[in-house]
Amino acid sequence: MVSYLNSLWAFASTVSNPILSMSHHAHTHLHTHIQLRHHPCISFIMSNGNVHNGSAPEAEYTPKNILVTGGAGFIASHVVLLLVKKFPKYKIVNLDRLDYCSCLENLDEIKYYKNYKFVKGNICSSDLVNYVLEEEEIDTIMHFAAQTHVDNSFGNSFSFTQNNILGTHVLLESAKVHNIKRFIHVSTDEVYGEGAADQEPMFEDQVLEPTNPYAATKAGAEFIAKSYSRSFNLPLIITRGNNVYGPHQYPEKLIPKFVNLLMRDRPVTLHGNGLNTRNFLYVEDVARAFEVILHRGVTGKIYNIGGTHEKANIEVAKDLIRLMGHGKEEEKMLQFVEDRAFNDLRYTVNSEALKQLGWREIVSWEDGLHKTVEWYKQHTGRYGNIDCALVAHPRSGAVHEFS
Repeated sequence: MVSYLNSLWAFASTVSNPILSMSHHAHTHLHTHIQLRHHPCISFIMSNGNVHNGSAPEAEYTPKNILVTGGAGFIASHVVLLLVKKFPKYKIVNLDRLDYCSCLENLDEIKYYKNYKFVKGNICSSDLVNYVLEEEEIDTIMHFAAQTHVDNSFGNSFSFTQNNILGTHVLLESAKVHNIKRFIHVSTDEVYGEGAADQEPMFEDQVLEPTNPYAATKAGAEFIAKSYSRSFNLPLIITRGNNVYGPHQYPEKLIPKFVNLLMRDRPVTLHGNGLNTRNFLYVEDVARAFEVILHRGVTGKIYNIGGTHEKANIEVAKDLIRLMGHGKEEEKMLQFVEDRAFNDLRYTVNSEALKQLGWREIVSWEDGLHKTVEWYKQHTGRYGNIDCALVAHPRSGAVHEFS
């Protein structure tokens, strides 16, 4: 066998810049294909960052009792709604401390379902997490709970470290102790750092270069999660999503902030020149992505969740101004303000690995924007007084109280 492997290395060395690896580490894309990649003794890092050893795909996973952290928040509430209604045999336990950007009203339509349970609490409490995992016989964790607003992280980064890193670590340790069968860690495309205007969409094997405190804490949480996967064989899947919009989103984020400003006949506030671009994906498409990853995702893999609607912030603003009936006074409704401490020019990700699992983006930009505007018009009081969320820049050092 040793001589056989040596001959393989000799063959590989004749190929231009091959990457042959026995590990899961990869920071470059493999463009050279080695003909012997399917030999069972060898793992090859493919262009999508996954390790391929010729083995068959995992069988579809069927959970029984799922813990969703942060389930009353924006994206997670849509995932909870989908799973509770579509899979009555699954028990969904929602652990949420009900921070300022979470709201149980997001889940009103399922609060009496027999397969749904809400537990108020903080993921940083190891006693509580261990109790819930044991009491509810949890076999699957979908970890959404996090502080996510970049602007706030410039003012109070310590709380981001506490909640995003320490909270994740508590969950991972409890998951290890309770032999969790699947742990889905929800991260962000911001861990990749800034993309150039002409750069190709980022693959899952891209080197992580976070540029703001929020993104840095999400990257840190990822590394801790990966260490538990490698050290303790925790069945881990990581997701990295681009900008998501739609109903239930707290109005500190770009689209709901602009919608709520325009509803009040106030101009939208654009940081800098408004030319920073993001990919936007409607939240129901994202919820379906998590449904697919839950059942068909392969443990040990990372999946980008990205849309095809790349828009500059100023384009988003103009689309909303027209949609909400202010088209004739567009110039008046645009207000340019000082840029934030660091504003990445561009994020865009390649979602081919997710598409290979069967997921597709369905909701168009126009339909998604229309649905979003209508929802906010019909739910003006969902988050109470939101004046602090509509300012151009959060108050420096702002601290939200945590339960």
